[in-house]
Amino acid sequence: MTELRINDDLVRWTVDRRPATADEALRALETRPLVLLMHGFGSFEGDLISLAAELPDGIVCASPRAPLTLPPPTVNGYAWWEIVFRADGTVVRSDPPAFEDSDAHTATLAILAWLDALDARVAGGLRTVVPLGFSQGGCMVTSLLRMQPTRFPCGVNCSGFVAPGSYAGDPELAAIRPPLFWGRDPADPIIEAERIDATAVWSAAHTAIEAHIYHGIGHGIGREEIADISAFIERHLAEAEH
Repeated sequence: MTELRINDDLVRWTVDRRPATADEALRALETRPLVLLMHGFGSFEGDLISLAAELPDGIVCASPRAPLTLPPPTVNGYAWWEIVFRADGTVVRSDPPAFEDSDAHTATLAILAWLDALDARVAGGLRTVVPLGFSQGGCMVTSLLRMQPTRFPCGVNCSGFVAPGSYAGDPELAAIRPPLFWGRDPADPIIEAERIDATAVWSAAHTAIEAHIYHGIGHGIGREEIADISAFIERHLAEAEH
């Protein structure tokens, strides 16, 4: 598979809920935790950064652009990996039996490499990192937990899922069982029931799952969910940093 890279120049930053430059964020990361925001398929880095204003104070938020550019007619749309659609709008599935052979694994390697580079740039290294993602970005969250379960104290999966396939690191994750927030609408028109069922089983077996149902949000993030996410992050950051 082709190696993917995160463009550092396209990352959006906030510090204490306010827009910030990369230099300001780097200085703030010396004393503040990082919340990593990963957008969904077809979106861009300016999407989830809007959540920063409603997340806890005293944190740095980073919203990178996914590495793949979607072709026309999509405008300003990016993806962590390609999704092939049939003419009727359904998804063509070709899931590998092993997670490490998946596109999700390749995309997650890119994020981990970016975090490693960021860690080297911050004086004293990064403190706590909490990944938060929507839809395909939610799958990035579960993939990060699978690949480096000791690095992240918790994760937030909004209308997302887990990549299929077995993985050698899953037993270690199951032993650690980090808290995982999973918010969704049971009437979500985008994520297939098969993926939802698999995610429910996997999350219960590998994480301390906190599942939340929000009727009426469809494939999105609602106001009540944002408040619950903020409380979840604040609670687990307090535990991780003390």
